[in-house]
Amino acid sequence: MSENRNILTKKDISSAAIRWMLIAVCSFNYETQLAPAVVYSFAKVLRKIYPDDDEYVAALNNHYKYYNSQPYLSSAILGAALAVEEQEGIKGLDAVQNLKTGLMGPLAGIGDMVFWVLLPTIFGGIAAYSALDGSPLSVLIMVIYAIAIFLIRIQFFGLGYRGGRMIVTQFGAELNIFTEAASILGLTVVGALVPSVISVTTGLKFTTGDVSTELQGILDVIMPAMIPVALTALTYFLIAKKKVKMTTVILCVLVISCITYQLGILR
Repeated sequence: MSENRNILTKKDISSAAIRWMLIAVCSFNYETQLAPAVVYSFAKVLRKIYPDDDEYVAALNNHYKYYNSQPYLSSAILGAALAVEEQEGIKGLDAVQNLKTGLMGPLAGIGDMVFWVLLPTIFGGIAAYSALDGSPLSVLIMVIYAIAIFLIRIQFFGLGYRGGRMIVTQFGAELNIFTEAASILGLTVVGALVPSVISVTTGLKFTTGDVSTELQGILDVIMPAMIPVALTALTYFLIAKKKVKMTTVILCVLVISCITYQLGILR
């Protein structure tokens, strides 16, 4: 079992949770999505975990990596990640990042359905019908709903934090196995996003006499979504290996997309 390090207080956890709720989608960008909000949420508590400046900067940079999930359930993910970071310190950065990546996809779907669709529809519908009848309860219902969501989000953060501590303190000796499992889950989630988010096909055809063969059909037989996977791999190579700026890659993608679409090469 890992040594149980008690660096953060309950006040620290609540502070991180509130900072997350205040900034969650306010710093959204198309390169790292919600990562700047994660950094803002963790900035103060990470300083307590890492008194050394170099380790503190390394931890902040680790959280600047891509992150995107449903903001409400993200509280649980971030709470768990913070607990792992508190217990493992600088040697647990990979585990922290893999945990976030592995959970952000599955919980995003659940959170979107529950907190963006189901609950607002139910309580909003009740409040709307009350308002049509001229009842002041319509305002009260939505105020109570907003307060309840606020408290629930704080509880999610604490719940995730306690769960993260349990993972590390009870299974600390096997943390490398957990890290590897979380990494595999994260890669699976990211891999599944490629064919579902990136839609690129080719319109090229090869004609021999009266026979016409579509290249896209051949590629689908070899591997479905081959072109999206290839383009994703190329983009990753340019950004991660060749250190090409994100804005440069985006502009190149836009220009090449327009040209290849007009030529009928890609669609």
